[in-house]
Amino acid sequence: METEHEVLTTGGGTATVKCTECGHVHKEQLESETVVERDVIVSQDGESLKATVSADADEEVVTGEEFIVETDEAIMQVRITSLQLGPETRRARADFGDVSTFWTRVVDNVSVGVTLHPRDGRHDETRPFDLQIPGDEEFTVGETHEYGDEEFTVTGIVIREDAYGRYDYKKLDHDGDTALAKDTKRLYAYDETSNAWSAW
Repeated sequence: METEHEVLTTGGGTATVKCTECGHVHKEQLESETVVERDVIVSQDGESLKATVSADADEEVVTGEEFIVETDEAIMQVRITSLQLGPETRRARADFGDVSTFWTRVVDNVSVGVTLHPRDGRHDETRPFDLQIPGDEEFTVGETHEYGDEEFTVTGIVIREDAYGRYDYKKLDHDGDTALAKDTKRLYAYDETSNAWSAW
């Protein structure tokens, strides 16, 4: 039989309630009736597409958080880069229901800029290229990495702005410093490919 209960506290999707007849105190799961849908702009390699995401209006969201977005083209893991609340209002933290548009970028497969320097210091031989790799791939300063025809030893890692809170510094340049590809804006490295060719 249903009895009237007094709500004492709420939080985390549950409520602590007290039976008005017997005085028994217990927790109850709250049913959310405030699920809302919001626009998501997904950016990848200079291109953008639009999607939607649904969640409880009271759920707090923060820039830097990641979630899955499903589009007609693919299912992607994205990271929030900005929360738009109005035409000219953006915040780093807000309730889901207050957000009008989520600005995100794809992080499961990413493009990382690489600047390669020759070991002999000739700056006119410096060359850039973009590396397409899984976002969870790790780079470590002082370690040599090989991708296809490219081989290089990392000397510095520039961290993306939306990942600053995950690292102690915006640029990592001490041996052993490690960062994930999805957090990396640019790699600086010694070109080991040219050394292999110069042996001929």
